[in-house]
Amino acid sequence: MIHFEKFTLPNGLRVIIHEDDTTPMVVVNTLYDVGSRDENPEKTGFAHLFEHLMFGGSAHVDNFDALLQRVGGSSNAFTSNDLTNYYDVLPAANIETALWLESDRMLSLSFKEEVLEVQKKVVIEEFKQRYLNQPYGDVWLHLSPLAYQVHPYRWNTIGKDISHIERATMDDVKDFFFRFYRPQQAILVIAGAVKASHARQLVEKWYGDIPSGEVYYRQLPQEPPQTHARFQEVKAPVPLSAIYKAYHMVGRTHPDYYATLILSSILGNGESSRLHKALVQDKRLFHEIYAYIMGHMDPGLLVIQGKLNEGVAVETGNRAIEEVIEELLQEGVQERELEKVKNQEATQWALGNVELMNRAVGLAYFELLGDAGRIANELEHIRAVSRTDLNRVAAEVMNPNNCSTLFYIADPDSKTNERGILFA
Repeated sequence: MIHFEKFTLPNGLRVIIHEDDTTPMVVVNTLYDVGSRDENPEKTGFAHLFEHLMFGGSAHVDNFDALLQRVGGSSNAFTSNDLTNYYDVLPAANIETALWLESDRMLSLSFKEEVLEVQKKVVIEEFKQRYLNQPYGDVWLHLSPLAYQVHPYRWNTIGKDISHIERATMDDVKDFFFRFYRPQQAILVIAGAVKASHARQLVEKWYGDIPSGEVYYRQLPQEPPQTHARFQEVKAPVPLSAIYKAYHMVGRTHPDYYATLILSSILGNGESSRLHKALVQDKRLFHEIYAYIMGHMDPGLLVIQGKLNEGVAVETGNRAIEEVIEELLQEGVQERELEKVKNQEATQWALGNVELMNRAVGLAYFELLGDAGRIANELEHIRAVSRTDLNRVAAEVMNPNNCSTLFYIADPDSKTNERGILFA
């Protein structure tokens, strides 16, 4: 059980305090309810750009990291399709420094043109190095728009195109900041060696006067059901051909999320999984193969990805994957197999929450989902999945017409950014 106290400031900032006196440290975690799904389709990559801009100076602070490091702290951040998260770790005695710094950049960025230009170059270089010039780096630049035709999950957090960041103006930055980086769009978690009463006083001191901003109402286009299989072929100078198969699944708060999670583990999590045993160990068609889910808040994807052994055609590998899936659908999951995977998932969840950082991020995330208290029910949901649930969900999700398949073919003569062809 993760105990916490929760309150909301008049400006809308949701605050969660988790006391833990077993550590001398404290985590200050700030989650903003904005991700790449909230971007203008013609101005993508802004959520990720802001992850960088937030370290480039704020209303009264020129160097965020230098001041935090001076009191023994460190900071970092991450962006996803659904959210942007910033976290600071420092000795509990110096907590007020982190709250001052975080509240100052929530109040306002510095909005200096030179900072924007520097961070644009950093993000553009990241786009090139991680997505265009790295083997298999551009996979999701192909797979996302293949699987999603309407929903903004069709582009990645880095953005659809480098030009969107290249053209970003200071007016664009200000509009994005004052729309999304407001107290009522944020969840602040303070976890560690701190008393709730003291933490509340500090939060009210540093955040209480920040304007709440206008309410943002999210109205995203919903992805229609996929009714036929989709395929795309891409050639790239990579060592091994690969296959990526994406099946539509439910969103994070749907009851079937947990059955889908366990289904992905049964298929491709570890050496005892069905895909690994059949296609890596027995038939030796794949060098490696995995299955996992994209835990999106809106309906996401169950993904199977694998690199083929040299000389194995993608068509052969794809048929072999579909045979494993068909066997699972025909025979169903066995009780012993289900219990083993449920125990694995439960253990991973429990071990993950040993870390103070994970608890802080988890509390913020579950509050974003609707209630931080739901974090206490995760093990219960995992253990409650039955064979009936799992077999029903497998039949719904693993339907061939619900699948988008990317054949990523090794070709030493091709270009890394070759867009490939679509075919039915």
